[in-house]
Amino acid sequence: MGGNKTLIERLKEGKIPEALERAAKDEPLDVESIAAEVVSGTAVFTLNSMRELERPCAVGKGLRTKVNANIGTSADKADLSFELAKLDAAVEAGADTVMDLSTGGDIDAVRKRIVAESAVPIGTVPIYQAAIESQAKYGSIVQMKADDMFEAIERHAADGVDFVTVHCGVTTRSLSCLEATGRLADIVSRGGAFLSGWIIYNERENPLYEDFDRLIEIARRYDLTLSLGDGFRPGAVKDATDSAQIQELITLGELVSRCREAGVQAMVEGPGHIPIDQVTENVKLAKEICRGAAFYVLGPIVTDVAPGYDHIVAGIGGAIAASAGADFLCYVTPREHLGLPEVEDVREGVMVTRIAAHAADLAKNPDYFMEWDNEMSRARKSLKWEKQVELALDSRRAGGVLEECGVSDNKGCTMCGEFCAMKFISNYLDSGQGRC
Repeated sequence: MGGNKTLIERLKEGKIPEALERAAKDEPLDVESIAAEVVSGTAVFTLNSMRELERPCAVGKGLRTKVNANIGTSADKADLSFELAKLDAAVEAGADTVMDLSTGGDIDAVRKRIVAESAVPIGTVPIYQAAIESQAKYGSIVQMKADDMFEAIERHAADGVDFVTVHCGVTTRSLSCLEATGRLADIVSRGGAFLSGWIIYNERENPLYEDFDRLIEIARRYDLTLSLGDGFRPGAVKDATDSAQIQELITLGELVSRCREAGVQAMVEGPGHIPIDQVTENVKLAKEICRGAAFYVLGPIVTDVAPGYDHIVAGIGGAIAASAGADFLCYVTPREHLGLPEVEDVREGVMVTRIAAHAADLAKNPDYFMEWDNEMSRARKSLKWEKQVELALDSRRAGGVLEECGVSDNKGCTMCGEFCAMKFISNYLDSGQGRC
């Protein structure tokens, strides 16, 4: 388990793990620079000390924008083989991390199997399991004990989970702000709803905030990255950037500092549903308030009226958010707001989110990231269709379309055919005619 020292403490001593060296190979920064960002708290390296990973990754300042895929059982469908198929689809499609959000069936067994089989870091939201077990044990979620919350977090950490979402910013103060906002959608975060109900029923402060040092101790034991969750993220574009959201963010910024003092890695989660003109403002505000911590956003969803296409809506918001400084995009599938995603929905969600992430990376660091696009442009100019498929972010789809269209190298596509602009003008430009 790396002794009693956390990754941050070991990095300060100049001890760089081999896993971080592997993670640095496809990044704009070298491993020493990534280590410096982790030490400063502006990046995280999500790897539980209990296990090794085939595809570890760092998230944060100066790095490639990362993509997370959510999977997990529900009370209506608790099929382990189905979740493993979704895990495989997410990883094959290029997800950098996967979160297991299971709420049905044998949650422990599902999590252990996903952790064991995943090539990428795994995250969870332990409060879900604590709440479900409280419902079974005490008859209601709000009768859950503080010990139940912390026991669930440690259980997940002991199983090898690399990062956990913890809704420590859901406090009596932020809840009072929420009650004054008159939101359309109130609370859409499950963890935020469970803890808000618990606070109201028990007339007590959130234990995850009140006893944050206990959480720090667990994180230190397992080198667990804390993903400070946004329990009051807006669930309607009308509710964006209100006092409840900002008050929670202020609390999370304070907790980021406490994590850094304790040598514990932390990132911050962000909204949510935000109008397109507020996305950049939200990212910059979060970065400022939370001391430059890695910022992890869901979407953002920039309009509420596109169920069935919310993966595209989230791709729009995600590209803007990441270009403004967000470091980590949580995918959205076509079934968001409608139902549990199928395997192909997972794949589609990852691909759309990867497109958004790469589009943002082109804005953040064109010198490094644009070479891929330049290669594709050269292949297009040369009408090298197989090369274009090879370079495509989704080669499977691009290859399928090419096969359907029956296009071969050096010929125009079925859109333009013999009237292909690039093929036509190359006859003149390549010959030198018309040049100054």
